[in-house]
Amino acid sequence: MTAWELSRAGLRVLLCEKGKLGGEQSGRNWGWLRQQGRDLAELPIMMEAMRCWRDMPQELRDGIGFRQTGITYLARDAARIAAFEAWLAEARRHGIDTRLLSRRETEAMQPNAADWIGALHTPSDGQAEPFVTVPLLARAACADGLIIRELCAVRGLERSAGQISGVVTEAGHVRCARVVVAGGAWSSLLLKAHGVRLRQLSVVSSVATTEKMPASLSRTAMADDRFAIRGRADGGHNLTAWSSHVFFIGPDAFRNFGAFVPQLLDDMRSTKLRPAAPRGYPDAWLTPRRWKDGDQSPFERCRMLNPRPDGAGIARLQEQFAAAFPEIGKPAIAASWAGLIDVTPDMLPVLDHAPIPGLIIATGMSGHGFGIAPGMAKVIANLVQGRNQQHDISAFRYGRFFDGSKTRVSSAI
Repeated sequence: MTAWELSRAGLRVLLCEKGKLGGEQSGRNWGWLRQQGRDLAELPIMMEAMRCWRDMPQELRDGIGFRQTGITYLARDAARIAAFEAWLAEARRHGIDTRLLSRRETEAMQPNAADWIGALHTPSDGQAEPFVTVPLLARAACADGLIIRELCAVRGLERSAGQISGVVTEAGHVRCARVVVAGGAWSSLLLKAHGVRLRQLSVVSSVATTEKMPASLSRTAMADDRFAIRGRADGGHNLTAWSSHVFFIGPDAFRNFGAFVPQLLDDMRSTKLRPAAPRGYPDAWLTPRRWKDGDQSPFERCRMLNPRPDGAGIARLQEQFAAAFPEIGKPAIAASWAGLIDVTPDMLPVLDHAPIPGLIIATGMSGHGFGIAPGMAKVIANLVQGRNQQHDISAFRYGRFFDGSKTRVSSAI
């Protein structure tokens, strides 16, 4: 959406995609458009993003399945309620419509056997269908002058007098003065090949979609500390673990170990460690870290990451769902998939100028990039054009992981 924003501003923009648009992270997202529970540094940008989603033409909103059905976080203990209260006390300053629900209100919203004692609910939050959203938005962007080239990996960056002067793609050279690296889990690999360090690792998260569910199940997106669900436009529901993922150990895991220790200790129970990533992954042991512009790059060798879903984890989700909603029982799974999510040590993105003049980094959305994309697009477009920001983006600066700053504790819940 950044490329679209820049194109509408009158710039000539080329978007290079090594595979197919929406084939990796953007198209495999949960589909939540979520203000609730955001890190407070992201919240104002996410609120602007929600306004952007709402202001899209009706035809486009219908096509992507946009609907404001609300999002609800469910609590099973007092500690979780206290976390809701602490976040809401700060978030209210931004004018968000989030409110706490009592046990009775929670039960009325969604009858259950999970013994939830309360909830946090944001009526203005919503959802869309990622797999159809990306190509539809791309089509609209091309109508506004954006040039998109799929199956066109960027192999390298060109510099003149120390600053960006172009890129080398598998299809040839492109002259330009500014480059935005927004490669998700692949960003670190490209940047490191040009001497730019990035504190970035990736985890695999799995999602299942169910067959059509009974009308008694709310269409509101909901999550407790075990699973998350949301109603799809086709009548089924997406079902995923709230905090469970697979981490493949590779060279970057050792290089960045110290920076990620706090996050690892906090998230150890929900992280499944694997000794090596499959062939072709960004941090696989045999993935090249250096290559020549005339050679095939790692981005061409793996056009589309397609991780294997965690079958055992999905089976566990079915059991947890059935325990919470015994009148519905174990949901029938129609399909499942997984995606690689890039994360930073503080779970916040890097949105900043890189040490190379003309190079902008926009990555590390930590699994939250789909919903916030329209707001982040404006932030990144301002960076590219040298314009004043409408939001405080100091929490997203590149140098925070290298200048001795203490890694901040995320305010997200």
